[in-house]
Amino acid sequence: MFDHRIHNFNAGPAAIPLSVLKKAQAEFLNFQGTGMSIMEMSHRSKEFEAVLARAIAGVKNVLGVPDDYSILFIQGGASLQFSMVPMNLAIPGKPIDLIQTGTWTKKAEKEAKKVSAVNIVASTESENFMRLPKPEELKFSSDAAYVHMCSNNTIFGTEYSWLPDTKGVPLVADMSSNIASRAIDVSKYDLIFAGAQKNLGPSGVTLVIMRKELAERADKNLSAMLQYRTYIAENSLYNTPPTFGIYMLALTLEHIIELGGINAIEARNIAKANTLYEAIDNSDGFYRCPVNKADRSRMNVNYRIYKNNEANEALEKQFIGEAEKAGFAGLKGHRSVGGLRASIYNATEQNAINDLVKFMADFARRA
Repeated sequence: MFDHRIHNFNAGPAAIPLSVLKKAQAEFLNFQGTGMSIMEMSHRSKEFEAVLARAIAGVKNVLGVPDDYSILFIQGGASLQFSMVPMNLAIPGKPIDLIQTGTWTKKAEKEAKKVSAVNIVASTESENFMRLPKPEELKFSSDAAYVHMCSNNTIFGTEYSWLPDTKGVPLVADMSSNIASRAIDVSKYDLIFAGAQKNLGPSGVTLVIMRKELAERADKNLSAMLQYRTYIAENSLYNTPPTFGIYMLALTLEHIIELGGINAIEARNIAKANTLYEAIDNSDGFYRCPVNKADRSRMNVNYRIYKNNEANEALEKQFIGEAEKAGFAGLKGHRSVGGLRASIYNATEQNAINDLVKFMADFARRA
């Protein structure tokens, strides 16, 4: 029944581990003997509260979340967080510092400006975001309310391997496309948010990890549904949460733990990325990655096809068409960048990378 699954390189919603899908399938009609699906039961039931506890425990285990942080599950996607973060964390008279590295930080900037002045700490837009700013290029405000960054840029294929030194100013990170893909020190961040649909499960639930004390910055007259303190006080159960998404997130995190935890996942992701980048770099210029080598993402690999030393869109279109017929999905680059993109999140197996590399070599020989 699972013989016809393809290699899924979509950027999100993305691949989910097959064992997680099978587990969910086995429990779908009758969850733990309740006689109903997880999608049908009350979020106030003891059975779902146990699932919620599993999800929270999984996040703590995999990411090493300290006790003074809250783990929240919110709807609205990461895009809602572009509004919620400044609504809750902005301080009157103080700017928000933002490191401009692509589409998602530009959207975050647009929403933050509705609440506060925004200082662009650094930007690589003039270089089409094909690199990250260097540490010495960062020009922080002297009195910022917080600093906003995006740890991995899905569209442009860049990823931080270092953290900006904010000199004690709270650091907010959008980790939507590399959460749980590598070991991090959560205590270095004050708020992390991530849509689940890349590394943590299906779309519909957003994970927020935040230092508890930060929630008290928000004006108490802010709508209850937009206050982090509401979610903290009610354990993400103020209203009906995305129950199925939380359940799938719990299963996905338990899968990561079964594989050996975050260090094992990171080792797998390094190996996968190295395999694909080496194939690109060793193709005699047929495939080329436009991203600055030191800033290349392990999650989203952008590349172009060259003919006669020029990017060749016709060959790229042919590549995508033939790849789809061969069982590879999601390899078309984002419209703002063009070319090709392979999103190789946690659930993408090494064999999928190996098969893609073989297809790429065969295509290059025939082109």
